Formats: sequence, structure tokens, C-alpha cells
Amino acid sequence: MVSLKRIYTILGLAVLIIILSIAAFTTWYTVDESEQAVILTFGEVEQGINEPGLHFKMPWPIQSVEKLSKETFSLQFGYEEKDGKVKEHPQDTKMITGDENIVHADLVVQWKITNPEKFLFNADNPEEVMYDATSASLRSIIGNSKIDDALTSGKAQIEGDVREMLTSLIEKYDIGISILAVKLQDVELPNDEVRKAFTNVTDARETMNTKINEAKKYKNKRMNEAAGEEDAMISKAKGDKTARIQGATGDVAVFNKLYAEYKNSPDITRERLVLETLEQVLPGAEIYIMNDDGNTMKYFPIRPLEKEQPKAPAEEGSESNG
Repeated sequence: MVSLKRIYTILGLAVLIIILSIAAFTTWYTVDESEQAVILTFGEVEQGINEPGLHFKMPWPIQSVEKLSKETFSLQFGYEEKDGKVKEHPQDTKMITGDENIVHADLVVQWKITNPEKFLFNADNPEEVMYDATSASLRSIIGNSKIDDALTSGKAQIEGDVREMLTSLIEKYDIGISILAVKLQDVELPNDEVRKAFTNVTDARETMNTKINEAKKYKNKRMNEAAGEEDAMISKAKGDKTARIQGATGDVAVFNKLYAEYKNSPDITRERLVLETLEQVLPGAEIYIMNDDGNTMKYFPIRPLEKEQPKAPAEEGSESNG
């Protein structure tokens, strides 16, 4: 028979081996580059570990380790994508806009754990808290937006406002999460008839904007042409002004010269001016100078004398030789 002492010795050795094995396997741990860890001493947070590599601690159950990822997570609000299949949750995405229209809106929130201690112990389910905060933020912003903004050009503004409100709520809940980005996936109308009607309205509005832009373009074109014509007319008027001033200056100079001659010989100058004026007024008329002494009238023909050509010197020489 085996004695009790031997049995107790074997049991003691087994217990000691178990304790040593637990100590050997639970006094060290490794942290990957994509992980962060929290050391718990009897369930109380001792310190956070962010440096990757091999680390040591007190054996279990004195100390334990909780590891969390440093990677960025995606919260899919209003739908769930798994194995290439998308499952929608319309009860979460239906909401009312500020102008009392119904839309379905879903989005993706990019987030990461920045405080492991708060993430582990400040909320029972921090991801559920964030999902509810996302729903509250999106519904609040959509409820203050017009349907046109939600469906067309206002999406970027809505995304920014949702991120700002969601960040504020997460900071208030203090669950160790940071919001990185918010992206609207789809904002749709509830049924095909409403979508078609809204599409028609949107098309009409785009057509209106196109016509307005074309009218503004034509207006600018005509204004530029009118401005060009105006500049051309002003330039021409300035040129005419300069020419007239120069012409008047020349006329003044001519008049001054004539006046000086007139002062020296008023009768001759007066008759000369009369003749020149007659030549300008009647360029094809025959002009005669006539003298009346009371008994007979004599005149001196001007044009016939002008038409007479002087004889050539050669001809005169031949006649004299003859």
C-alpha cells in the first residue's frame, strides 16, 4: 500500500509544478506593433503599454493583461457589410429633414481607441454607445438641413457637422475613442415615385441654372463688345479732336499771315482773297478782270492766258534762222 505521506508528497509536487507553470507562462507577454496593452493588478488598472516587444509582469492572478488594437475601425451605420453582402437596416436610416421630407441616410465612421483604460472600464459596450451617438448626431444634423442639401451639394457640410457633433458627444461620454472621419454613403428618398419627382425638380433647377449662366455669359460678351466699341469711339473722337485742333491751328497761322499781308496791301490782298474764293466756289468757271472807267468797260481774260503754252526754244531758234 502507498502511504499517505507519499500521496501528499505527490500532490504537493503536482501543485507546485502547476504553480510554477502558471508563473512561467503568465509573467511575460508580448505586444505587437499594431497593439496596445493595459496591465491590471487585481482588476485595477496599473499602467498602459504602447511600446511593442516583450514585457514582464507579476504572475496571474496578481496581474493580467488586456490587449487592444491600435488600428482604425469602421462603424457602419444603417447597413452591415459582411462577406461581400450588404444587409440594410432601414429602421435606423429613416429620418426627417428640416423641410419635413423623409430620407434614408447611412454613413461610415472611422474611429480608433486612444485611451484603452477608458475604453475598457468607462462603458459596458463603448461601440454601442458610439453607434447611438452616431445616430443622434446624424438625425440632428439632417433634421436641421433641407432635402436639397442632403441629396445634392450639401453633403460635405452635413458630414462636417455630424463629425463635429459626434466628436463632442464622444468626448462627453469619455469612453477613450477618437473620431477620425465621417463619410455619408447614401442619402435617398423613400420610394421610386418620390425619387422620380425630385429628379424632375432637380433637372429643372439645373436647366434653369444653365440658362442663367448662358444669359450671364451673353450679357458679359455684349458688355465687353460695347466697352470695346465705346473705347473705339472715344479713341476716334480724340483723334478727330486732335485733327481739328491742328487744322484750326494751321488756319490761324494762315490767317495771321494773310492778315499781315492785308495790313501791308489791303486792296491787293482783298482782291486776291476774292479771286481765290471764287476759284474754290466755282472751280470750272471762266474768270475775267474787268475795268470800267465810266466810258468803256475793259476786261482781262484769265483762263485763256493760263491755257496758252509757251513756245519751245528750239522752235523759236528755227524760225529766227529762217
